[in-house]
Amino acid sequence: MQTLDQLTRPLRDLRISVTDRCNFRCRYCMPAEIFGENYQFLPHAEILSFEEVTRTARLASQLGVEKIRITGGEPMLRKDLHILIAQLSQLEGIRDIAMTTNGSMLAQKAQLLKDAGLHRVTVSLDAISASIFRSMNGDKSSVESIMMGIEAAQDAGLGVKVNAVIQKGVNEREIIPLSQYAMAHGLTLRFIEFMDTGNTNGWKLDQVMPSAEIQKELSKHYQLEELPPSQLGETALRFKAGDAELGFISSVTKPFCGDCTRARLSADGHLFTCLFAANGHDIKSLLRSDMDDKQLAARLAEIWHFRNDRYSQIRSSATHTKPEMSYLGG
Repeated sequence: MQTLDQLTRPLRDLRISVTDRCNFRCRYCMPAEIFGENYQFLPHAEILSFEEVTRTARLASQLGVEKIRITGGEPMLRKDLHILIAQLSQLEGIRDIAMTTNGSMLAQKAQLLKDAGLHRVTVSLDAISASIFRSMNGDKSSVESIMMGIEAAQDAGLGVKVNAVIQKGVNEREIIPLSQYAMAHGLTLRFIEFMDTGNTNGWKLDQVMPSAEIQKELSKHYQLEELPPSQLGETALRFKAGDAELGFISSVTKPFCGDCTRARLSADGHLFTCLFAANGHDIKSLLRSDMDDKQLAARLAEIWHFRNDRYSQIRSSATHTKPEMSYLGG
């Protein structure tokens, strides 16, 4: 059954955050001065169980969801994550299961996750320079360990993409080194504009490196061949460059709300219909009530049907409080 929202957008993708915790302290997501030792993360009892996540995903698949992405925080901090992957891989109608990760534990767990049913990983890598990389992640990991994780994922047979958030005055010098790394390893690389997610990352418009400027810089070094969209709701403008695919996610300068097919389930069971939504819909209390599957599916359909979110298109006039990226996932 296809479910459409108020702007006739179908529900196709479900992004599931399995934890609000992360072992990195990237300034654009979880700055250390906010997420310090005394920060109160979600207690275990408030986080959805694997069975609750799987039930929600199963009902969402009946409404049109075909793709699932596991996020966090850092999802590999969730104990026995491979068990959840295995449960999700058995759901009828789900054709793709991906995960977004910082890659710090990927070298140890890539094969286990692949064997459980994971298809793809997207690894965050914002710099090749060791000093810039450590500066951006709060000095929590080395770039070499992330590269080892990427190699392990490739060896395990997982599809691999690399995401890089580019900020003016921070890591714009890494555009070419990142591209060279992607080309050398046959990777798909996405450059992402610095977004105003949450309320703690100190977002300022003048720190945004527009995709057009990144593309202009790359064009000085490479022949870029534009590729057609691969699917409805494609977030990236894609180009072929040598043996790599380079893409640009321009949610600030070129919003793509009109094609958005994504819903997001937070670790504590709130369903968000936009990455920038002020509030989510409490699904956890319904999962923990005596509501049956038919009733719960109807509620999920109702939430999506009344969705009219398009924050990136009205960013200048939208001043509400937004959930933190670490809570909701990317």
